[in-house]
Parts: sequence; structure tokens; C-alpha cells
Amino acid sequence: MNNAIFNYGYPDNEPVKDYKPGSKEKKDLLEAISKMKENIFDIPVIIGGKEIRTGKTSPIIMPHDHAVSLGQYHLASEADVQLAIETALEAHKQWSEVSWVERVSVMLKIAELIAGKYRYILNAATMLGQSKSVYQSEIDAVCETVDFIKFNSYYLNQIYQGQPHNAPATINRLEYRALEGFVYAISPFNFTSIAANLALAPALMGNTVLWKPSSTSVLSNFILMQIYKEAGLPDGVINFLPGSGSEISNIVLHHPMLAGIHFTGSTQVFKGLWKQTAQNLDIYRSYPRLVGETGGKDFIFVHNSAVPEEVATAMVRGAFENQGQKCSAASRAYIPKSLWPEIHALVEKMYHEIKMGDVEDFSNFVNAVIDQSAYDKIMYYIEEATKDPGTKILFGGKGDKSKGYFIEPTMILTDKHDSLTMSEEIFGPVLTIYLYEDEDFEKTMEICDQTSPYALTGSVFAIDRYALEQAKKTLKYAAGNFYLNDKPTGAVVGQQPFGGSRQSGTNDKAGSYLNLLRWTSPRTIKENLTPPANFIYPFMKKDSCTSSKT
Repeated sequence: MNNAIFNYGYPDNEPVKDYKPGSKEKKDLLEAISKMKENIFDIPVIIGGKEIRTGKTSPIIMPHDHAVSLGQYHLASEADVQLAIETALEAHKQWSEVSWVERVSVMLKIAELIAGKYRYILNAATMLGQSKSVYQSEIDAVCETVDFIKFNSYYLNQIYQGQPHNAPATINRLEYRALEGFVYAISPFNFTSIAANLALAPALMGNTVLWKPSSTSVLSNFILMQIYKEAGLPDGVINFLPGSGSEISNIVLHHPMLAGIHFTGSTQVFKGLWKQTAQNLDIYRSYPRLVGETGGKDFIFVHNSAVPEEVATAMVRGAFENQGQKCSAASRAYIPKSLWPEIHALVEKMYHEIKMGDVEDFSNFVNAVIDQSAYDKIMYYIEEATKDPGTKILFGGKGDKSKGYFIEPTMILTDKHDSLTMSEEIFGPVLTIYLYEDEDFEKTMEICDQTSPYALTGSVFAIDRYALEQAKKTLKYAAGNFYLNDKPTGAVVGQQPFGGSRQSGTNDKAGSYLNLLRWTSPRTIKENLTPPANFIYPFMKKDSCTSSKT
């Protein structure tokens, strides 16, 4: 046995490649995209390292060209889910006992494969399958995934070093055990890195996982599974179950060994999972850990001391990058009337420079929304806005699904602070503006705080330091990630731990030690070096000065 004390130091964030014209990385990525489009994927269920093809399949469609199928994926059956649970529980016996050094070693191998050998393959899968631009894919699928792995490894090292004080003749220590049972990870389509982290974070802490990927990101998620295999992650530690979320959840949530749920997705789905779990509490071995990051109605709040060019840029990038399909995307903005004419002109100028289209044309700033359902939902909100007499579409507002699911970046002006598009999550390239009188800064911030049930991200623009301080106080609970003079998107692992509260989730901060703490069950061990040999305490003994007659 090697008795060395291993210490994993503070890592650096993965550098983002820029894919400039003529660069080697651009050439390599375009080649990977071309090869991927030539391939016809037949993606299986993966349980205990074995590929299972159920025969019940669903196509993998490119959102920006829905006539093109990249292949198909097999849907997990009820028997597959039961097998995956049994496999995860069996794998738990070994994996939970593996040294944390060995677990970290596997994870770091995964990170190296993603940053190197699989960089362009994973990017290609994310771009084609989820219609992400090259930049949005690079910062997500590659850099953020690598950052999650490396920083989580560092945080694990820090957590395990946390030990209690030793009293005289006593040794006290904490053991950080895996949870008893299995973890159920449910991932969204919009971030490949989130999909990776939802399964890898619990696995890093010694847990075994059932992973239900989004049906619209199966391709990139399957590539991740291939990387895990190549890196040496033992079979059964993560089991891959594409299929119906409700059908899989119905089986998983009725199993007594469910130890936790790691979720990113809609608020309503997470509420449903929470309710089902509560109804089944009597059958569980332990209280399941519920960790969820859900919806957002993220804001940009502008003070009259703000710089208009900075505000306009934050509005365009914050609202329209990745087609607004970020839980952190700017969806509502509060702007003082004195700055509105200049900001409006700047945004409109930028709007006319925006190009929309295929991900393979790197000059496109906007690509397609994920599928028909998302397209219909977003267009519903835009159409409802056109019916509201107090609401006006300033630009955009049109959609075209003839080839891909394209929706123009849309900016709406409303005179109602609680209008439909100011208060409900849209999850698309739609930003609604509410103008306020300059002297109503604090009053309007209170409106901002109360308008939406969500509290994920928000930003405030001001040069006036007192205004920024007031905003931090008034909007104290309005956002779990709060930005000063920056767009409300783009949290970086190790720099801005991510998560919100209220209806936006449990705020367990992915990308920090706080999230990892949810996936461990500490055990306190006390060893007494001089155990007592008699039950009598000193205070019980007779005083020698006391009379024998007493």
C-alpha cells in the first residue's frame, strides 16, 4: 500500500480556443463535423458497460435542418431501468470503497480526453445535435466540462481534509462516505457540461448513478459515455438510460435505495419529482438528497448612471446567445427613460448586424431553437404580446420552421411591469423592456424583485457606487448569481458558483464544494485511548472531610 498523502492543487480554467479563420482548430473542427454528419448513429442504452438495443427507437434530428437525421437512439424499457438499478447497487460495493485518489485519477483522465483527443468530436456533436454556435459549444461542452471535473477534484480534496479537533486521550475523525443507494441524474439539452456534471459529481464522491439524458442531447451525451469508458471509469458507475422521463422516473422513485436526485430542467418537472419523492418517503432507506436547478426569469436592471454601450451589448449577448436557451439568459430589462433612446438605437444597430442560420457558418450569431415544441412555445409568447395593447414588438418577432426551428431575436416594449413576457419564463430569444422614471429607481427594483417567482440570475448596470450598493440590498434574494456591470450569463466554474433559489432551485451551487457536500454522508469516528473501567464519576465519590455520620 502507498501511504503517501496526495494533494490535488488549485487548477486553472481550461483555455477557450477562438477558432479564427485559417486556424488549425477551425480546420479540425470542420473535419469532425463533416465526419459526424456522414455517420449514422445507433445509440444504445448502456448498463454496466454493456450496450443494449431495445428496438424501440427515436430519431436524432438537427434542429437547424430537421430534414437531416444523425441516426437514432434506443429507449430504455422498464426491465432496463430495473437492471440499471441492480447494476448501480452492485457497482456501489466496489466504487464506494475505491480510494478518492483513484477516483480523481479517472476523472482527470476524462478531462484530458475531452480537452485533447475528443475536443472537436464533442464540439461537433453539441453543435449538430443541440444547434450551438462554435463559441457556445466550446465554452460549454469542452471548457466547462473540463473545469467541472478539475475543480470538483480540488474541492473533494479540500472537503476530505476537514477534520474535527482531537481532545486529550481521544482521536476524532470524519469519514466521507458515499450515499447509501444510487443517485438519479436527469440532465437538460442546453448544456453538455451540465449533463456531464450531474452524473460525474456524485460519481466523484463515490456514488453510482442512473443517468437519464435529455432526448434532444443524446448524441453529445453518448460521446461522453464513450469517453468515460476509455478513461477507465468502471462499468456500472454511470448507467445511461435515454427514454421517457416520466416512465423511468416512475420506476426509480419507487425504489427503496434511491439516495438522491441531481436535476437540471423545468420547475414543474422538479416539483413533480419532489412531490413523488415525498409521497414515497416511507419506502426509502434514507431521505433522498434533492438537488435541482430549474427555471429563471433573469433580469438586467439599469441605473441612469450606466454606460449605454455596455448595457446594449449585455442585452444582446445576454438575451440572444444560444437562442436564449440558457436558464441564465436575460429575459426582462428595466431601463430608465432618460437612457432609453440611446440604448434603443444601439441595440437596434446591433440587431441589424446579427446573422442567423446553420452552425457550420461561424459568422452566425443565432442558430435554431432545439425542437418543434420549443419553437411553438416561444412563438406563442410572441403572438400573445402582439395582442396586448400595452405591448409593442420593437424588432424581430418572426419564426420560420420550414427548414430549421429558427426564431428571430425579439425585443418587446411593454408598459406593464407584470405583463406575460415580463413575468413568465420563455426560454427563447425574447427580451422584454419596461421603462421607468429615473427617480423611481428603488421603487422599480422592488417591482423587479416581486414580479417573477424565480431567483436565478440578474445584473445591475451603474457607475454610481451607491446605486450598486442599494441594488445589492433591495435585490438580495432576487438572484443567486448577481452581476454588476455584466450580462447575467456566463458563470465560470471556480469563479462564479452557479445556482438560484425561490422557484429556480435548491441553490446548491454547481461548480463549488457546496454541491459536492450533498453527495457525501459523513461518519464521525471517536476513538478513546484511555477508556474508563468503572461507571462511577469523580463527583460521586465521598468527600474525605465529610463526617462519617453524615
